[in-house]
Amino acid sequence: MKELVILSGKGGTGKTSLTAAFATLATGCMLCDADVDAADLHLLMQPDIRKRTDFQGGGVAVIDPQRCTGCGTCIDMCRWSAIGPDFVVDDIGCEGCGVCVDFCPEQAIDFPVKTCGQWFISDTRFGPMVHARLGIAEENSGKLVALVRQQAKQLAEAKGIDLIITDGPPGVGCPVIASVGGATSALIVTEPTVSGIHDMARAIELCQYFKVPVMVCINKFDLNLDNSATIEEMAHDGGLPVVGRIPFDPAFTQAMVQGKTLLEYDGSGMAGEHLRQVWAAIMHTPAMTAE
Repeated sequence: MKELVILSGKGGTGKTSLTAAFATLATGCMLCDADVDAADLHLLMQPDIRKRTDFQGGGVAVIDPQRCTGCGTCIDMCRWSAIGPDFVVDDIGCEGCGVCVDFCPEQAIDFPVKTCGQWFISDTRFGPMVHARLGIAEENSGKLVALVRQQAKQLAEAKGIDLIITDGPPGVGCPVIASVGGATSALIVTEPTVSGIHDMARAIELCQYFKVPVMVCINKFDLNLDNSATIEEMAHDGGLPVVGRIPFDPAFTQAMVQGKTLLEYDGSGMAGEHLRQVWAAIMHTPAMTAE
C-alpha cells in the first residue's frame, strides 16, 4: 500500500484543489483529509457519512469545591494562569498539562477526558474517505491526524485499496509531523511568492528529516516566472523532482463554487491538461513505482 501526502508549507497554495483533482484521476483510491483544524476536502467530495465517532483527547482540570481547602498550590503551579482566585478553572486558558492535579495536596482536582471533535468514514463519488472535524480552540490536532491516517490505512487494507491520497495540513507543526511520518511520498504544492518559497523550504526539510521522498509542484507558476525559476533551482539543487507547473486559471475557483473538482468542471482546459501531466509524473516517480 502506498500513501501520497500532499503538503504546502503554507495555506492557500491550492493543495486541496489538487488533491480533489487527483482523486478523479486515481483508480480506486482511498481519500484521507488530515487537515483536521480546517478541513475542507469534504466541500468538493460531498461525502455521504457512514460512520461518525467522537474523538477524545486531553483533559481540562476541574476543581471540586467540596474537597478544595483553598491552599493556593494550584494557582502557584499553573503557568498558564488558568485558575482564578475563586479556584475556578478557565476552560479556554487550561492547557491540560495536569500539573495542578499532580501537586494538589488534597487531591481536589479531577482531570476528565474531554471530547474534542469527531472523525468520519464516508463514501464519495471517487471512493471511500476518512476525515475529521476538530472543535473550535481544541488541542491534540496531531493526535487526531494520526488517528485519521490509521483509520484510512485499516479501511484501505480491508477494501483491498493500494493507494491513499492524503490532504495534509499547512505549515510544519505538530499536525504536519503527524501526517507525514511513514508516508510513501510527499508532494509539496508551492506558489511563486516569497512566502511560498520560504515555507516550501521548511516543508522539504521536515520531510527529509523523516526520510520521506519529496516532489515539488508549482501552482500558478506563470504569476511570477522569476520566483518559479528560483523554486526549480532550489529543487534541482536538492535533487528533488519538479513534477509539474500549473498555470493560474480562474476555473479552479469556479469549480469550487459548484462543488466540483477542476477536471469535472473543465477537464479539457489548459489547467486540466497540466494536472493530468502532474499526476502521470507523480505515478512514475521511483517512490510511487517501487514495490
